[in-house]
Amino acid sequence: MKLKQSITLVALLTPLVFSLCTKDPAGLPGVITPEYDDSPYELDYGRFAEPDMGDNPLTLEGVKLGRMLFYEKLLSKDNSISCGSCHIQQDGFSDPDQFSAGVDGSLGKRQAMPIFNMLWHTNEFFWDGRAHLLRDQSLMPIQDELEMKETLENVVTKLSETTTYPAQFIRAFGDAEITSVRMSLAMEQFMNSIISNQSKYDKYLDGQATLTESEERGRILFSTEYNPGFPELSGADCAHCHGGSNFDNNRYMNNGLDADAAQDDIGREAATGDPRDRAKFKVPSLRNIALTSPYMHDGRFTTLEVVVDHYDHGIVISETVDPALAYSAQTGLQLTDQDKIDLINFMKTLTDETMITDERFSDPFQ
Repeated sequence: MKLKQSITLVALLTPLVFSLCTKDPAGLPGVITPEYDDSPYELDYGRFAEPDMGDNPLTLEGVKLGRMLFYEKLLSKDNSISCGSCHIQQDGFSDPDQFSAGVDGSLGKRQAMPIFNMLWHTNEFFWDGRAHLLRDQSLMPIQDELEMKETLENVVTKLSETTTYPAQFIRAFGDAEITSVRMSLAMEQFMNSIISNQSKYDKYLDGQATLTESEERGRILFSTEYNPGFPELSGADCAHCHGGSNFDNNRYMNNGLDADAAQDDIGREAATGDPRDRAKFKVPSLRNIALTSPYMHDGRFTTLEVVVDHYDHGIVISETVDPALAYSAQTGLQLTDQDKIDLINFMKTLTDETMITDERFSDPFQ
């Protein structure tokens, strides 16, 4: 009787065992074949203007792939660093070091710019704007001789040899072909998904937070124009360059750091070839500014106090310096010590604690 029951049980289990061992079209036993999924990624952009996605709308699988690639160390020559090594989430996706360390410890020439709200950057990328689109920017550090020091061909080969990436490229693009173009599109999607709009200041605008007296005085100073004729009515005039929802102006400007003879980095001129762009650099957003030190294209200023002092009384005149800054340099901004404290306290309200802890933007390999 027991023998008969055992034979019956074996007969019932045999088809199940064979079904589990049968290879799927991908050639892997018991593995479900990945399928293309173009489900849209829901973007919460709050008070910002509706962004133009262009020809690369965000999808759940595209953003997922971009996140994987952003933190993938295979993109570097010796598999030691990733994009996330120099754009650190807790630091506002910037680098706390003045210059980022590349493969073999080589140092870059400029401070790593923060990555967030990239959808609203409409004037190209990097400090000098040499990358026309964000997808172009995403591939340049891989090939840079001071950064990842790798070739795109080698990266494609390394990713193709994994079991993870061909499957994810199927989900994001419809087939397993890995190309540098597809890599760039996916990384562009991930970086475009990083939104910063949950600061104390945003909550203040929504009626969900109240500014302290110092922060409110700083807010007024920030937006009030410089007025040398009436010092008591004069402000810090920050909004001249750092305005709008993202606290920037989509321009390249010379902000009075060096005299003509001391301009070792020609800035925007290197990308345009126009001498009128000499020593001009992309105006960064002031969102999360308390997290993204050191400051300026070369990281020369370590604190916000030093930055405020520069604009208050440290502007250096040169041929391409912004006219508004040259104008204020005639007397300086004449900020009091309390004015400076208030101004910095307001800028600290632009910190987005949600963005720097959001798991959607974190390293998926940890």
